[in-house]
Amino acid sequence: MTGRRAFLGISHTPLLGLNPVATEVSAELGAALAAMRTAVAAWNPDRVVIIGPDHYNGFFNELMPVFCIGTQARSVGDYGTPAGPLRVAADEAQALAEHLMDHGFDPAISRRMVVDHGFSQSLGQLWNGLDTPPLIPIFVNALAQPGILRLARCVQLGRELGAWLDTLAGRTLVIGSGGLSHEPPVPTLAHPDPAVRERITVRSTPSQAERDIKTQRVMAAGRALAAGDPAIKPLAPAWDARWMDALTSGRLETLTAMSESSITEQAGLSAHESKTWLIARAALSDADASHCALRYYRAIPEYIAGYGILMLQPG
Repeated sequence: MTGRRAFLGISHTPLLGLNPVATEVSAELGAALAAMRTAVAAWNPDRVVIIGPDHYNGFFNELMPVFCIGTQARSVGDYGTPAGPLRVAADEAQALAEHLMDHGFDPAISRRMVVDHGFSQSLGQLWNGLDTPPLIPIFVNALAQPGILRLARCVQLGRELGAWLDTLAGRTLVIGSGGLSHEPPVPTLAHPDPAVRERITVRSTPSQAERDIKTQRVMAAGRALAAGDPAIKPLAPAWDARWMDALTSGRLETLTAMSESSITEQAGLSAHESKTWLIARAALSDADASHCALRYYRAIPEYIAGYGILMLQPG
């Protein structure tokens, strides 16, 4: 019997709980996260497929896959997120990779995937740690040009993931972790400092002092954005609303009609993370996504986050 699936799109931000926000903002976001946990618990998934990015903690420019399936994975525990091994369903991850190879895709495979807050924050919020249902982690490059999945290919990948899920029994939660609009101070290969370019190219493990410096730099950027500093790209609530509207309605063609450059121009360099939502949503049929169990959005400049939560499931 074919199983059923639900979709959860959720933003992540390393600044959650670090930079102060107004009391009403904190209360509203806390209530939305609590509602998300309740909705996911009610769905009670037998497995989780989580699609997320990395921020130069597990994947580096020396060899950057477009996307990668992990058969084993651990979280580094950055920004106070849970550290340790993920509960990976290794046999199912392997089977998914084989299915994709047989259907026009060429995934990278990691036997020792390293993930950061792009995965672990969402998992920790949902299960209070990494004791999750069996899961399949899929890393998607959303930062290092030019190897970023194009919008139409995201939909194709999601639909093929859905075709594979059609062969499984039970209830699956497909999570897209990332986005929406934001442009934090993440370095690129265009950075003028060769030491910075080297750091994001060659795999390394930063010291605690280096992590602390990075945290302070990102916190400062959030405070500057909240203060209206024109040097920090503003959030784009209207863009975020259009993205969430398209996923809710299932009109994914309105997103694939966008140009790739418009994502960066309108919503920020890191808004390509929103493609994790697009892949995850494309894995659901219209019947799977007929009921919107939760929709929340707030632009939170202190967190450098157009922060959204969207859960769709069968009616």
